[in-house]
Amino acid sequence: MKSLSPALKAHLDEGTTTLAWCWRISRADGVSFGFTDHDRTLSFDGTEFEPESGLTASEVRSGSDLSVDAQDAEGVLTSDRITETDILDGRWDNAEVEVWRVNWADTGQRVLMRRGAIGQIRRGRLAFVAEVRSLAHVLGQTVGRTFQATCDAALGDARCGVDLEDPAFKSAGAVIDLLRDRAFTASGLGGFEAGWFTFGTLEWTSGSNAGRQAEVLGHDATDGVAILTLLDAPVRAIAESDGFTIRAGCDKRIETCGAKFANTLNFRAFPHIPGQDTILRYATKDGGHEGSVL
Repeated sequence: MKSLSPALKAHLDEGTTTLAWCWRISRADGVSFGFTDHDRTLSFDGTEFEPESGLTASEVRSGSDLSVDAQDAEGVLTSDRITETDILDGRWDNAEVEVWRVNWADTGQRVLMRRGAIGQIRRGRLAFVAEVRSLAHVLGQTVGRTFQATCDAALGDARCGVDLEDPAFKSAGAVIDLLRDRAFTASGLGGFEAGWFTFGTLEWTSGSNAGRQAEVLGHDATDGVAILTLLDAPVRAIAESDGFTIRAGCDKRIETCGAKFANTLNFRAFPHIPGQDTILRYATKDGGHEGSVL
């Protein structure tokens, strides 16, 4: 149930209304923006809601169950406040959204229709469509720890305790030759065995992707030359001599935790829980039924 001010109620009862949609979007980097589908700038609560983005909204879809409701906001890429580069870089992903219905003739007459977050963004050459998800989407996210055999800590965080600034786990390098859009040979990593940086992170220090991070899918070595494959292709093309800093990766197994990082004491999982092989096994005469660790 929405609570409307008497002035807004009276305006709605008039039959002819002057209403507009306004969106206040707060990105994870702390930057806030205001947009409207009206043809001039509206202002309230210290935010300027600008029309230059060309945003238009679909109908608000709501259900009585706990399914995730959504509304689409469509716009053109003509505003310097919404750029294709920012969308590709993920700066708008999961940004907090407030959707307001406002009397553009008197912005004091307004009602907050919903809160949510930016979900899927579909983009083309000249336009984008952003999905505004309701707060119910939070109910579908995993909260807390899970009972699993692999470690649920992030390598290098407080729960893990591994120092990724240690030269044994960190190195600087540069691109030698581009093999594919997300694979390349690299210098500076000759002192590390193949696989050392698999599942690690790579941060670009120079070139068009400087300041951005990527996950390392694979680390191979041929004749002392490292071959790196990223999980996803960078937003901008990789070029020869692009510099980067790379940190070791972990496959979350207790064997790796002990052999590679000597950090078994901080292993955050339950490596001896029964797996699917235990469920599918059958009785045999060679033992294995006394309750010991499998």
